[in-house]
Amino acid sequence: MPADPKPELRIVVIGGSAAGPKAAARARRMDEHAEITIIQKDPDLSMASCGYPYYVGGVFDDRNQLLATPTGMVRDPAYYMNAKAIRALVNSEAIGIDRANKIVRGRDLPSGMEYDLPYDKLILATGARPRLPNLPGIDLEGVTTLQSIKDADFLRRVRDEGRIKKAVVVGGGLIGMETCEALHLAGIEMTVVELLPQVLPFLDWQLAKVLEAHVATHATMVITGNSVAEFLGRDGKLQAVKLANGMELPCELAVVAVGVIPNSSLARDAGLEIGKTGGILVDEHMQTSDPDIYAAGDCVESTQRQTGAKIHAPWGDLANLQGRVAGENAATSNRATHPGVIQTGICKVFEYTAGSTGLSEAAALRVGLGDLASVVTAGPDRPGFMGGQLLVNKMVADPATGRILGFQSVGPGDASRQVATAAMAIMGGLTVDDVANADLPYAPPFSLAIDNIIATAQCLQNKLRGLMVGISAEDLKRKLDAGEQPYLLDLRGPDEYEMTRLGLGEHLIPLGALRKRLAELPEDPETEIICYCKISLRGYEGARILMQRGWRNVKVLEGGIAAWPYPKER
Repeated sequence: MPADPKPELRIVVIGGSAAGPKAAARARRMDEHAEITIIQKDPDLSMASCGYPYYVGGVFDDRNQLLATPTGMVRDPAYYMNAKAIRALVNSEAIGIDRANKIVRGRDLPSGMEYDLPYDKLILATGARPRLPNLPGIDLEGVTTLQSIKDADFLRRVRDEGRIKKAVVVGGGLIGMETCEALHLAGIEMTVVELLPQVLPFLDWQLAKVLEAHVATHATMVITGNSVAEFLGRDGKLQAVKLANGMELPCELAVVAVGVIPNSSLARDAGLEIGKTGGILVDEHMQTSDPDIYAAGDCVESTQRQTGAKIHAPWGDLANLQGRVAGENAATSNRATHPGVIQTGICKVFEYTAGSTGLSEAAALRVGLGDLASVVTAGPDRPGFMGGQLLVNKMVADPATGRILGFQSVGPGDASRQVATAAMAIMGGLTVDDVANADLPYAPPFSLAIDNIIATAQCLQNKLRGLMVGISAEDLKRKLDAGEQPYLLDLRGPDEYEMTRLGLGEHLIPLGALRKRLAELPEDPETEIICYCKISLRGYEGARILMQRGWRNVKVLEGGIAAWPYPKER
């Protein structure tokens, strides 16, 4: 058997959470003979940080599952050495980079001893740190984040001990909402405080409010448009959270989840270029301003593929994708690329799923894309006889080209499938017409014959072709608040009407009776008539009847009652 050749390439990876180990593993697969070392400040490696809320909530009890491969092997230093011939130095901190001499200065944390580690190629995967507001009481016992596995261990102890009765989550983003659910499962009375007018800012307002209404059914209070002014305590322990409006929320625990900041100080001190977001500046090869140094994961600045804007995109899947590119390029040459992100995200909030991909309408307007076409729809993900569950969707497109710009989905149905399909459509540059005729898999256990996302595309196609004029719930509410009185036509049956209704002075005419009762409608063909039903499928049918019978100002309430984000009469 031939002897192993002397290593020709020394690769050092700083950071052992997601991007770093992925980069190291990819580099090993590219070069069997390279000398590869991971430096990791924490005692653990390859932590599944997106799983922390589910460990806290008791979805699973074995902590090692956060550190294990799909086959159950714990990714510790012995695993990396035996399975991948990668040396992993845990409890070890990189404290400096000498780019001129290609040396990483490290410190063994238990002993305090410092060492030099030479490299030919260096990969930075230093992650991000939690954004902590500079507020009085932030250091009180009981104020924490959910950024590290240490945080997860602490919150899991809180759950298991069962002593805490009230908690506040500061921030209504992904981590905030997932943490809210996790602690609610422990029997803790929860309140979420969000500075913005809504939770989950990747959603447009209407869909976020649909989600908030669901959260409220779990006796969880969501306070939006407010912020924390102070953490109040006694004897060093948290007792309450004081809001900017003076309200005090008694609690023994506060989880701060207001975002993260790229951990780029090591790169900055080494003289590498840093982007406007605070992340390390990299090109499509994940190469920094130093050709021998790559970076990946939450520490870098990414490019939004649709707009070209530089953004910070701290997502676990992106960290792995970027780490793979960085590892391959460090071990070979710059043949692998990462073209950027379209900001696809999803989360579970109690029985609902909320997902988004591409640009929301609000985000598109913020970047100057003012001419937009959009539609909100509601409908089941599968037939009713297969236990179909509701989804409220929103699709955004460029009316000039028909290209889909963004998609959102909220509800108890399978939003993940819809968002994943939309993400591929956006990355492929598909149009509304393309998706309206998409050849997707169909069988009743999985979808409707006209799949949910296809139905949404067809609704937007109808709007673009002038076959339907839609009106959003927000626009209708603004009309009503301004004193306007459009003719509201509820096309459901009497039993449905008795179960729930908007209570806005609407007129009930079931769709099946509409053609026989046209005389009951306003005589003036210019009267604004707004048609709807539970999901506005019958609303669309009714609108088509009226438009072809001479009424010229007929609109459909998009998404119907199911997507109405305001209080109903019943």
